[in-house]
Amino acid sequence: MTQTTHTIPELPFSIIADELERLRVNTPLVHVMTNEVVQCFTANTLLAIGASPAMVVAREEVAEFATIADALLINVGTVYAERLVAMQIAIDAANAAGTPWVLDPVAVGVLSYRTEAARAMLAQRPAAIRGNGSEILALANALNLCDVTGAGKGVDSTMSSTSALTAAQQLAAATGAIVAVTGATDYITDGAQTWAVPWGHAIMTRVVGTGCALSAVVAAFLADAPNRLNAVAAACAVMAIAGERAMECSDGPGTFVAPFLDALHVIHPTQLRSYSV
Repeated sequence: MTQTTHTIPELPFSIIADELERLRVNTPLVHVMTNEVVQCFTANTLLAIGASPAMVVAREEVAEFATIADALLINVGTVYAERLVAMQIAIDAANAAGTPWVLDPVAVGVLSYRTEAARAMLAQRPAAIRGNGSEILALANALNLCDVTGAGKGVDSTMSSTSALTAAQQLAAATGAIVAVTGATDYITDGAQTWAVPWGHAIMTRVVGTGCALSAVVAAFLADAPNRLNAVAAACAVMAIAGERAMECSDGPGTFVAPFLDALHVIHPTQLRSYSV
């Protein structure tokens, strides 16, 4: 059963605080196989929030490292044949080791090669899927769950998160993954229960890598998570709240990144437990 947007509860700040506290204690090692454009920003984001990144991409090493890491991110932003083989090896090793992995289906639905690659990955049991409205609709369409393609404009979404909510819930139910469809309001669902994360700032869409970095943060929160729905929702919330705080001392995209990383670094569970917007 799907939920209408007006019935979706906001994620409680107590859950965000608990999940951030758990991450900071665990300091998870995240195996990041991501868009080559955003690797530095992604690594800095993980370090700022309290996780440890490692960008291991050689096919000769990924299987070994996927068993060492606490979580794995697969981002198809700059996918090509050699990288895709390495990704598939890493996924197989992660699944064998019981390591949760996250799929970020960048620009899926726009180009057939990456769309088919991501569709095939859905059968390999991702713990979570994080995408914009167009990407989530495209994945749902690839599994014949809906008839709306939602093709984006390059990496940008042409569909709102709200318009993709039902598709996200159906995709979660069909794959067993937690699905986060992000936009003005993020919706995070396991197919039966859904959280809304209504925070953040539009300037984040004008800074390369914020979405990709979010997917890496989702992986970090999933490491050893007793409740995966809460973990993924908290990842989205912490990034959104940090974005709001960063804009308080930013003039635009060029001055956003440094205060954003600082906000991630200083945000504290105690503050979140008394936070209000």
